[in-house]
Amino acid sequence: MAFTAADVKKLREMTNVGMMDCKKALAETDGDMDKAIEYLREKGLAKAAKKAGRIAAEGMAYATVENGVGVIVEVNSETDFAAKAPVFVDFVKDVAAAVMSSDAADVEALKAVPYPGSDKTVGEMIPEKVLVIGENIQIRRFARFTENTSVSYVHAGGRIGVLVNLEVGGGIDATEIGKDVAMQIAALNPRFWDKSLVTEEVLEEEKKILVAQMDNDPKMASKPQQVKEKIASGKLNKFYEENCLLQQAFVKDGSMSVEQYIASAAKALGGTVKFVDAIRFEKGEGIEKKVDDFAAEVAAQAGL
Repeated sequence: MAFTAADVKKLREMTNVGMMDCKKALAETDGDMDKAIEYLREKGLAKAAKKAGRIAAEGMAYATVENGVGVIVEVNSETDFAAKAPVFVDFVKDVAAAVMSSDAADVEALKAVPYPGSDKTVGEMIPEKVLVIGENIQIRRFARFTENTSVSYVHAGGRIGVLVNLEVGGGIDATEIGKDVAMQIAALNPRFWDKSLVTEEVLEEEKKILVAQMDNDPKMASKPQQVKEKIASGKLNKFYEENCLLQQAFVKDGSMSVEQYIASAAKALGGTVKFVDAIRFEKGEGIEKKVDDFAAEVAAQAGL
């Protein structure tokens, strides 16, 4: 029985097994879909499909720079134990290398990129790693900087990854400056890079909160509304200092802002440095983790 590319795609969707393995299974079973699934199960490949639906909220955030290209990725696993395994860490680094060598726009496009040192694609390699590690693995997101000077930083073995992009002048080495800025971003996770990026909507909401606080303060409640609004506007500098990277106090020297530190450090090196952009990934952020209720599980198994 002949089979088509659509059959290969369907088998892949049904089993979460790599495209080449699906094609081989259909070839071995003369295009019979049921027998192809059985073939994959016998080979142990289709076991990965069962794991694919499980929540992967642990894992690793990783950032690196090679040949002027900066890359940051987040790959998730189900447990922190698996995330520390050398095979998983190597996989994350290989994924970063695949991102670096391609112009993939999203995760789906990245899955079609050749996996480093293999004749398979990134997508085809995932189920193989799932079988080795024994857990669901998901490439969640990635980003890259191809221009200017990038500096990477990985915190706590992959809990947080940061990639900083700087415009450097004067031929200086801005690596230490970039690391310091990246560490600040990792530690404080600012909402905005610069106060110029704060939207009017955010400012109005902040003013509203400050005015409401004065309304509830016995010492301020009796003041005219326009006076309260003026006071609120004057307090926005504190908002910038708390929420905007370049206006924050530099963690290594609270006497200056991050912006002042960058300028001062660059001048000391005989050049200039301008912060352009940054990306911060924290593993599992925004993913709802499964909380196992072992008592309920035992009760369910016992029919209680």
